[in-house]
Amino acid sequence: METWVIATSLIFLYLVFTLVLGVVANRMMTVDMEDFLLYGRRAGFIVLYLTVVASFHSVFAFLGSGGFFYTHGVGFWAAGTWTLLVGAITYVIGTRIWALGKAFGYITPADMLADFYESEAVRIAVAVVSVVFTILYIQAQAQGLGYIINVASDGRIGLELGTLILLVVAAIYLMAGGLRAVYWTDVLQGIWMYLAIWVGALVLSYELFGGPLELWRAVSEQRPDLLSLPGPKGFFTPGMWIGMTITLSFGVVFQPHMMIRYYTAVDGKTLKLLGATTPIYLMTLFIPAALIGLGGAIVMPGLEGPAADRIFPELLFAYAPPWLTGIILAGATAAAMSTLDSILHANMTVLTRDVYQRYINPNESQAHYVWVGRGIVLGLLVVGYYLSVLTLDFLVVLVTLSGAGALQLMPAIIGVCFPGGRTLTRAGVVAGISAGLVALYVTLVLLPHPLGLHGAVWSLLINTMVAISVSVVTPSPSKETIERVHGELERFVYGTEE
Repeated sequence: METWVIATSLIFLYLVFTLVLGVVANRMMTVDMEDFLLYGRRAGFIVLYLTVVASFHSVFAFLGSGGFFYTHGVGFWAAGTWTLLVGAITYVIGTRIWALGKAFGYITPADMLADFYESEAVRIAVAVVSVVFTILYIQAQAQGLGYIINVASDGRIGLELGTLILLVVAAIYLMAGGLRAVYWTDVLQGIWMYLAIWVGALVLSYELFGGPLELWRAVSEQRPDLLSLPGPKGFFTPGMWIGMTITLSFGVVFQPHMMIRYYTAVDGKTLKLLGATTPIYLMTLFIPAALIGLGGAIVMPGLEGPAADRIFPELLFAYAPPWLTGIILAGATAAAMSTLDSILHANMTVLTRDVYQRYINPNESQAHYVWVGRGIVLGLLVVGYYLSVLTLDFLVVLVTLSGAGALQLMPAIIGVCFPGGRTLTRAGVVAGISAGLVALYVTLVLLPHPLGLHGAVWSLLINTMVAISVSVVTPSPSKETIERVHGELERFVYGTEE
């Protein structure tokens, strides 16, 4: 049987299975916003762990990371320190976000920040940042999905049609089962993508080089520049390393689809365990990505930009058995779907909660808001498809830009989660976010990376300085609000979480 038949069949079988999970999740769901949007705040460790790591490693794990090693070498491992930071952030900050969400019924990041800073302007600013910058992720996932199914079918299914099919499937099971359907499918996706990339990398390394050690030896002899810093194109300067580390840790964690996951945990102990173990999955997934990218640079030299991103499927079709290629490409589909459904859910949650319920129609039933959320998913489907037909950018750039946008929420979140001293003010937060976004545009577009320091770092520094400066001369949140929120955190940190 031809490779494309096996690969396409496996992908469509996987899609059918996700739809079945969506139907089952729908039958178990109650007509309640917390159930539809937050899994009823009942996510245990296994489910939460696999949905978090699956959402972190999207189509980037299969395409972008391999392409990055192919182009820039092992420098990405140096930036791998971000995975350790993710664990620490989850353990320290994620648990505090969970505690506040449980105590005060927060559903979105904007809920928490608007409550503490007593400002609808803060809510709007946070909601805008949450939606605008995560939509960039939709472009990366949608285009990656289209490419995967196009390759799997050997060109028989076009990019646009493939993208549309997969977007529709993700939207259907999200609309049917809410976050429960997303979590259940992510469990499957998290396991499948991890095994698929490891198996694929090992099979290719033995097929082409005789094993990982021989692959490494070949790279050291033929392309030693890939094993050096700052890499063959001088990308990994200290400034870029610092920028990517901060952006891929704090920036990704503070994206709404990740923060919302903190609210869903069944208890604080679950999040502490999540923080302690998440780096294991995140870091080890880049080992096979390196084998693919470095090996591909030897076997298929000369690829640039988007073509380099596709090194993994190109190697599979050229050198792997058909059945393995099919399984791995289905795993690549799972990787992209796991992040796509999370982003669709996060945007739907923010638009339903922070826009529609808050400003358009605040006094309707829970069932009404659930149906509005489903309608918003349809709108996001259209937006996602439109973005998918735009010009494909380098995947790492899209991921980094999305994280850099979410990074602008960091000073405000720190102000909520760490009691003591003078806090930021509503005016300081809004001014800081505004200044940070302007600085982000300047340091990424107009004057890229001044002094060799990543634009995300510049924007965060300017955001923080402006927020603190404005907060010094403007009124703080009320004493009652500070005592209520920070008192709850102190009880959680120094007392019992129950």
